[in-house]
Amino acid sequence: DDDDDDDKDKNDTTTQKETNAKEKSGGEEASSSSSSSSMRSSSFPGTSLKTSFKSSSKSIKMEQKRRRRHDSGLIVTNMAAGDKVDDLNIKASETNVSETKLGGDVRQILGFKGASTEDVPVWKIHIQLTKPGTWVPLIWGVMCGAAASGHYEWNLDNIGKALLCMTMSGPFLTGYTQTINDWYDREIDAINEPYRPIPSGAISETAVKAQIAVLLLGGLACGWQLDQWCEHDFPVIFLLTVFGSWVSYIYSAPPLKLKAEGWKGCYALGSSYIALPWWAGMATFGQLTPDVMVLTVLYSIAGLGIAIVNDFKSIEGDRALGLQSLPVAFGVEKAKWITVGTIDATQLFVAFYLRGIGEDFYSNVLFCLIAPQIFAQFKFFLPDPIKNDVKYQAAAQPFLVFGLLATGLAWGHHVNMLAA
Repeated sequence: DDDDDDDKDKNDTTTQKETNAKEKSGGEEASSSSSSSSMRSSSFPGTSLKTSFKSSSKSIKMEQKRRRRHDSGLIVTNMAAGDKVDDLNIKASETNVSETKLGGDVRQILGFKGASTEDVPVWKIHIQLTKPGTWVPLIWGVMCGAAASGHYEWNLDNIGKALLCMTMSGPFLTGYTQTINDWYDREIDAINEPYRPIPSGAISETAVKAQIAVLLLGGLACGWQLDQWCEHDFPVIFLLTVFGSWVSYIYSAPPLKLKAEGWKGCYALGSSYIALPWWAGMATFGQLTPDVMVLTVLYSIAGLGIAIVNDFKSIEGDRALGLQSLPVAFGVEKAKWITVGTIDATQLFVAFYLRGIGEDFYSNVLFCLIAPQIFAQFKFFLPDPIKNDVKYQAAAQPFLVFGLLATGLAWGHHVNMLAA
């Protein structure tokens, strides 16, 4: 039995030795592996630095790429795993950039806010000063006056007279008005619209003054020629051009500078845009009578409202220079209600007046044209007159100018009915 126990103890001892040997071998292998790994790492000391450099370089490139996309107006989606770009958003944004550039170029040539600031040819700058987008109401006013005369007939002679009258009212006299206004508003524009040609230095003082003189003389010459063409004994159209040019001057220039006088300036501008071209068109093809002059002067109150709309975008500059435009004098909230009130009340009065003289059809047409204007006021203008002034004018003014034409046609029909 003792011998068996001794054999068992020997076997246990042998097994323990084998286990210890294996553990020692495993430890040596692990140590060897670790040592080998350490040797490999120490054998290439630039590996860690190279990896770090690549990572840093990649991060810098990604940041530069992100900034370039941000500056271009592209949309970048930042995610936890890194900056990844939404391709669809980029394409949409690139389209918007292109459209914005195109829109800026169009606004530049029309003289509207938001114009392109890139270098443009001198001839474009001269056109921009005249703000061609503002010619349209004056040209339309001539058409309304021709319709109100009751004597317009479609023939080459009348078409020629109409085109000359429109050229006088639009490119020449409106261009003169806008150029002289920009000249005397150069300090305000430096705040509100620094892209404008004069405050930006894109055109010289001499060139601006020369343009003012050419446009004024051109408008007066057209008025004189129309009187000769229409064989007027009294130069009514020429005198209208003189009066309109004088109003344009005192509206913009000191010491009177009516635009700084709130109501006076807005009404002077509104009447110039509605009454004067109407009178010129009516005098070209018929007889300008006191009753229609009163009607158009009243209608010019709507023009007062339109003029106030344009003042909202200039609040900052007007306030800085002490100009008492209505939005500055009354505040945005009150001024916006004064604006829509003058526009709507005037047109509603004219619609009821047309009904009173028996022109029910044209009265109903005018009511139908007023309704979408009121909708546009509540949709765009009243919520934010500063941000949505352009949207409102684009949505509402076509209906207003067609209302003017409807009124002119109504008056022409009334004149012919009385003559019959």
